This record gives sequence, structure tokens and C-alpha cells, in this order.
Amino acid sequence: MSFIETDEQQALRGAVAQLGAKYGYEYSTAKARADESLTELWAEVGGLGYLGVNLPEEYGGGGQGMYELAIVQEELSAAGCGLLMMVVSPAICGTVISRFGTDEQKGRWLPGLADGSSIMAFGITEPDAGSNSHRITTTARRDGSDWLLSGQKVFISGVDVADNVLIICRTEDARTGTLKPVLLVVPTDSHGFEKTKIEMDLVAPDNQYQLFMEDVRLPADALVGQEDAAIAQLFAGLNPERIMASAYAVGMGRYAIDKGAGYAREREVWGKPIGTHQGVSHPLAQTHIELEMAKLMMQKAATLYDGGLDIEAGEAANMAKYAAAEAAVKAVDAAVQTHGGNGLASEYGLGTLIAASRLMRIAPVSREMILNFVAQHSLGLPKSY
Repeated sequence: MSFIETDEQQALRGAVAQLGAKYGYEYSTAKARADESLTELWAEVGGLGYLGVNLPEEYGGGGQGMYELAIVQEELSAAGCGLLMMVVSPAICGTVISRFGTDEQKGRWLPGLADGSSIMAFGITEPDAGSNSHRITTTARRDGSDWLLSGQKVFISGVDVADNVLIICRTEDARTGTLKPVLLVVPTDSHGFEKTKIEMDLVAPDNQYQLFMEDVRLPADALVGQEDAAIAQLFAGLNPERIMASAYAVGMGRYAIDKGAGYAREREVWGKPIGTHQGVSHPLAQTHIELEMAKLMMQKAATLYDGGLDIEAGEAANMAKYAAAEAAVKAVDAAVQTHGGNGLASEYGLGTLIAASRLMRIAPVSREMILNFVAQHSLGLPKSY
């Protein structure tokens, strides 16, 4: 990989940064407080071709890769208006359908995911399974040529704005042992499909839902990929998820450090800017370094993934997610501390990021599960869970 972005990548980064500045933190937070989605921003990002930059050109995408999609997410997040559903709709669902869908499925779903006119949510987490995806109990059973789907999901983002949900389940004859995931596209207006909003102590424009499915009837072609393709087709979507979550966290950290450094340059106490004091400047400098290191790992993961190296990308994507989340938490904390009491005042645009950055350590995969992965797969240690 090169540490120098191409002219096209630099142009994309600049264009998205300019677009993000048009909306920003104030727009995103106002929408969140009004319990509204970022509809205008989503439409413009999609209309300009940024939303589907990773999807195949023949289906309306940009024909680029996860690296470019991560650029879009990072720059929007650095402007204070990251799009959570970018992690889900074009990155996870779009990638899975691009790699494993039939030509008919690609033609049906990818153009809408690329231009933002259609949104697809992603459902894997269950109330009793948590991070143990092998305990998934949501089950699909055959009924003639159709599927009947029953089960529950929890903490599923953006179901209220989604037309479909890509549900991870198991077949009726594979309820025990190693999970062989079945991926089914479920329209959100299906009979037997219900959603319940989960109230969160989090100021965010994207809502979380618990899903209840009881004998939801789906046609045979709702199945994406093979019924017995095992875990590989699931991780084709989870690695992009980790890369995009890293981009979101890196951008959030950049936003916080920019705010903190700007305040430290301008705020004067005892006749000099507070940034002249190492007790203020060093935490900001340290977190800036850590964000840059996390960004490098994110770029490595995206480059490996775009190069078709799924196993190597899996390790790097997990490490990137861990590093980016830790750096984002520290960046927000340093920026808030630099502002003092103003760090919690709405006009300074930082307070809501305390919970948002903390969430990065939990979702979409917890720091503990990443450490388990690295210990086992990178260091060869015995499995601990």
C-alpha cells in the first residue's frame, strides 16, 4: 500500500469535507434532538455518488473500494455529521449483495443503495446471543419454495428509515453446532415483522430497534448467497463494518481535537492562550498522534480488503476498530477538558460526543471481543471464551 493517496482519493476527500462543512455538527444535533433523520444530507451524499462509491459501476456505484467509502465516512464525521447508516447500507449490505447476490438481486437492490433512494438495515444481534453469533436462534424454515422466518433481533439501527433488513439467521435443521448463517432480505412492511424503538440516553439521529418476526413469509429469492456457504459470506460484510466504524471514530476524534485545539489557541487566562501550557497542549497532541495511528491501521485494513485478502483484512479491521475507538474516546475527553465547563455547553458542540464516543468501544463489536480475537488469532493463545 502507498501512504500517498491518489489524486482521485484526495479530490474525493476534499469534496466530501466541503459537503460536510455545509451541514456540520449543528445540523446533525438539531436533527437528533428533533428525533429526525439526516434526510437532506443522506440524499445529497447519495446524489453526488459518494454513498455508493464502493459499489459496482454497472449497478450505479462508483466502482471503487472500501478505502474510498471510508474516506467519505471519515470526512463527514470530521465535519460533525457522520452517517451511521453508511456503515450498514452500502458497506455491509451492499458489499454482501455485490459479492454473493445473483445478477437479478444486484439489479434489484444495488442501484437504490448506491444513490441512497433505498436503505437496507442489518440484523445480526439477538437478546440472548449478544456477541456470541453462534447462539443465534432466529430461524428460517422452508414452506414449499418460500421461507418462513421467526425470531428476534435487538439494537438494529435505522429500521425506521429502511426499506429492507438483511437478517442473519440459521436454517431449521441447523439449530446447534457451528453457525452456518443464512442471509435473507426482509422488507420492513412484511406481514409478521414488527419493530419496537429502544429508548437510548444518547443524542443521535439514528434510532435503535428490537425486531420481532413471526412466520414472515419470504420468496425463495430473498436468500442472498448460498444456504450452506458457512461463515465466509457473513464476514464479507463484517469486515467492512469494522473499517467503516473505524472511519466514523477517527472522524469523530478529528472533529473533537480540532475543536479543542481551536479553543486552546483562542482562550486566554492570565494573559496568554491556554494552549501555551503543556498540561493543555500535551493531551491534545497525544490524542492527535493516536488518531493518526488508528487511521493508518484503518487504511491498511481497507487496502487489504480491497485487494481481496479477507483473512489479513479481518485482523487489520479488528485492530483498526479497537485503536480508533480508544483514540476517539480520549480525543473527546481531551477536547472537553480543554474547554472546561464550556465542554458541556451546547454552543461549543462537544457534549453529545461523550456518550457517542463511548459507544464506539461497544459497537459494532466490543473492545473485549476484539482483544479475544487478537489473542487467539494473532498471538496463537488458547481460546478464552
